[in-house]
Amino acid sequence: MPQSHATTSTQQDEALGETLSRIVGTTHVLVGEDARREYAHDRLPYANFQERHGRLAGVLPRMVVRPGSTDEVRRIVELSRDRKVQLIPYGNGSGVLGGAIPISREVTIDLRRMGSILSLSPQDAMVTVEAGMNGGDFEAALNERGFTCGHLPQSLEISTVGGWAACRGGGQASSRFGKIEDIVLGLKAILPDAAPLDIQPVARRAVGPSIRDLIVGSEGTLGIITELTLRIWKLPEVERGTVLAFPNLRAALDAARDIMQAELRPAVARIYDRVESDERTAGIGVFAENPIMAMFVFSGSKRLMETEEALALEIAEEHGARIAPQGPYEHWKQNRYVAFSQKWQAKGFYNDTIEVTAKWSEIPAMFEKMGKAVRAICPEVHFGAHWSHIYPEGACQYMTIRLPQMDEAEALPMHAAMWDKIQSLTLDHDGSIAHHHGVGVFRNRWLEREMGGGLAVLQQIKDALDPDNLLNPGKVGLRAPKDAVTVGGA
Repeated sequence: MPQSHATTSTQQDEALGETLSRIVGTTHVLVGEDARREYAHDRLPYANFQERHGRLAGVLPRMVVRPGSTDEVRRIVELSRDRKVQLIPYGNGSGVLGGAIPISREVTIDLRRMGSILSLSPQDAMVTVEAGMNGGDFEAALNERGFTCGHLPQSLEISTVGGWAACRGGGQASSRFGKIEDIVLGLKAILPDAAPLDIQPVARRAVGPSIRDLIVGSEGTLGIITELTLRIWKLPEVERGTVLAFPNLRAALDAARDIMQAELRPAVARIYDRVESDERTAGIGVFAENPIMAMFVFSGSKRLMETEEALALEIAEEHGARIAPQGPYEHWKQNRYVAFSQKWQAKGFYNDTIEVTAKWSEIPAMFEKMGKAVRAICPEVHFGAHWSHIYPEGACQYMTIRLPQMDEAEALPMHAAMWDKIQSLTLDHDGSIAHHHGVGVFRNRWLEREMGGGLAVLQQIKDALDPDNLLNPGKVGLRAPKDAVTVGGA
């Protein structure tokens, strides 16, 4: 009598687990359901909505393996290739778009044992770090040596350095230091065929298209990042923040544009709409007539910082800004790495955030249409926005949508409809549907419209490097396995 499929599958899993144990050690292969459940989701809000009712957004990983070196990662990928085992690289699960969610019984590779700084060169202003190092620990270690990486996302303390690069992230000080793609100088990765990729760090190279940039932002679909070499800067001599009160949102946006186009480099620039300004300025008199709050932070050598700050404040004053008390800035500094979404979700609200990029000429009309669209779907929705990560050409618009406590059968379709309106309106206004959260699986449905023919090119690259579709399949708009489950509207 032939064996049942379940028996065969169990035997295959046991054999796979035994082989992985010989690579990383028995204690670093997790097969228990409770342990695997911890890796079944990241911070995707939709996954949290499902978890409130005891459901998974995807499936449990087949098992979890925790390598301790680049060579162990290589051997795992080699085994994956030989046995046609699908893999998902995992940092700390801080992503909010489902990039780490298993959709087809993949094996999850937890990289956090690889969490050390390997070298630091003050002369070359660069540091080499393993991909699994916690971001907060990394920045603290650099600070002790008198340096900063300059990449300071809100998720700093709950993310990994490799995760920053995998999802093409952007930190809160990006106006001064750049985004992660500006900071990564070199990297090591293991490709789907287990071949090592070693991009040596240099100041710049002109030897064809950038292979580094093919890996940065690929979210583990084209290779598993194991090491990164990043730019570093000396800690600023001084840093000073200023709170400004603007008469209206258009004036604040125009001031930010003019500051960037004047070639100034604030370390931080944040403008809040009326909803988010009101939350932060209650009882502060200057905001009675100037209700829009903005914060600008300048840092560096004292002479340079004071010059940049003075020039920026002159521009802001030309747009009607008034200096406000420092309280909101001090509160932001104390809470800049605190994520509030899960607190609302734990109370039964349907809280989510969406960040997009748009040109200055499009932002006002785009934002107004988005507000009207989401309120038409649910008049009781909380909808607020702020603009950060500013550029000479435009800015990141970061929105919070929060549906009240209600039955999920009513809430989830409205949540999906709001996502569709916001992403579609972004594309209608020639923007990008993602600024720094990446794609994961939740943004898949809009990738073809955003990338056009570029998505087909990316799929061809994926097919060439990973013909068996083994590395994080179904993410970043790429082809999913036939047996994959659907996550939300993906």
